[in-house]
Formats: sequence, C-alpha cells, structure tokens
Amino acid sequence: MFDKKQCNAFLAVIKTGSFESAAKELFLTAAAVSLRVQALEKSLGTLLINRTRPCTATQAGLEVVQYLQHAKLREQKLLHDLKAKTNKNFFKVRIGSNEDSLATWLLPAITETLIQQQLIAEIHVDDQSRTYALLETGLVHGCISMQARPMHGCEAIFLGNIRYKMVATPNFVQKWFTHGITREAFRLAPAIIFNDKDHLHFDVMQNRFGLVQNSYPYSSIPASESFVTAIRLGLGYGMVPELQLNELAPQSLIELYEPCAVDVALYWHHWQQQSLPLQKLTQHLVANARHYLAYPKLKD
Repeated sequence: MFDKKQCNAFLAVIKTGSFESAAKELFLTAAAVSLRVQALEKSLGTLLINRTRPCTATQAGLEVVQYLQHAKLREQKLLHDLKAKTNKNFFKVRIGSNEDSLATWLLPAITETLIQQQLIAEIHVDDQSRTYALLETGLVHGCISMQARPMHGCEAIFLGNIRYKMVATPNFVQKWFTHGITREAFRLAPAIIFNDKDHLHFDVMQNRFGLVQNSYPYSSIPASESFVTAIRLGLGYGMVPELQLNELAPQSLIELYEPCAVDVALYWHHWQQQSLPLQKLTQHLVANARHYLAYPKLKD
C-alpha cells in the first residue's frame, strides 16, 4: 500500500522538475519533500528520481507514475459514476497540446464533448515535439504530439497534418527580398520564431539555406496570436499555420517561399485504460480534428 503523502511528494517533484518547486506547491520545506521521496524509494527498493536539473523520473519512476495516474483515473471514474445523477460534478481532463493547435482547432473540436460530458479542461502547453513527455510523466491524460509511436500502455491515433507556410507582409518582402529569395537575404532579414524550441523554423532554414540557428537575426514571440501579429506588423517573416492564415484578410500576408511549406503530422496519444468521459473525448477529438487538419486521401 502506497503512502499518499509520499506519492504526492514524488509526483510533485516530477511535475515541477525540482524539490524546491514541489515544496512550494505542497506548502512544505524542500527537506520534507526530499524525506518523503526517499521514504518511498526505500519502501520500493529502487531509485525513482534522477537528481538532475530538472529532476526526471527513472525507468522505475515512470512505471510508478503510470501506476499512480491510472489509480487516480480509476478513482475519478468511480466518483464521476457515483455522482453523475447530481449533474453538479465535473470530471477534470488534462490535455497536453502545442500552442498552434490550441490557438486554432483544438477547442472547437472538443467543446461539445466538454459540455455534454461535464468535463473541465486543464491544458498543458508545450512544443508538439515535447508534449509526449507530459504524458510519459503522467501529467496529462492525453496529448497532441508529432510522435507516431505510442509508449507502453498507450495508443496513438493519427489526427491529420497541420501545414505551415513561410509568410511575410508585401512591404517586408519588398524591403528585404528585393533581389530575390537568396541565402544572403535570409541571413540579413529578421525572422519571427516562437521560442528557442522552435525546431520547425530552425530546421527549414538549415535544410533549405544552410543557415544554422543564431546565424540570422530573429525575435522570439511565444504566443500564437501575438506571433502572427508581429509578422503582420512587419517585424519579420515566419512559419505560420495555414489555419491561421485562412482567418486573415487576403494578401495581408503572402507566402514568401513555397518550397519552405511544411506538413507536420499530429497524433493523439492516450492511455489504453480510459474512463467513459475520456473515451468520449477521444472519439470526438479524433473525428472533429479531420474537419480542420489535412487528412491524406487513400490511393486507389
């Protein structure tokens, strides 16, 4: 039988990445959190946390996280089923999402289910290449990721492709690319990136023009709507989801270089053992995503 206080301390460290941050979340001292984690490790006879910066779960730690999250899901399901008749109780679902999906298609795709199933959403945002880690460490029930392969105990469902285009304002193109789309022009022109984890932009620049990160000027705007606003204001060029471009006035932004367009495949990852509300969420999310994302047609 697991000690609840020890488990909460362990999960808090995995969630926050440090004993100090976990202590603040639990209103304890860092020493008290450390003692509880050590007691749990001693009772299990194995190390659960790598004492690095940030702290990460060992393989045994990941197995414990998965077990505890499954137990929590079963508890939530039982409470939801017992209290369903009151119509006053909500089931919290934690979703890992990239910023662009959240800003465009995710909420419209799940709104009906959230209302009908009385779900409240806690959305954790990270790059689509990193949301997988949120599920792996048990911080979310499901996540939108570019990873195609599911981890043990999970399923991965293809949602569709989100297309990114390299765009800028007509005035920006005229100013910085007067002599054409060249490597030298990209070396001098300011770009807009999301943040230092924006591998999409960095990969395009390196693969297409041989320009590595920090070899050209760029501004970091870590919010989807503000990111597009910065490009519309002429502060730089950038990779923008086609879904966002469709909402803008025609010609306010133009495609700078068509060969730089990139299709990013997105997948919905979730635990195989799901409560009924989470099953409903998965069904509707997968079905509705196809109204927004590009879904390749099967060849005859």
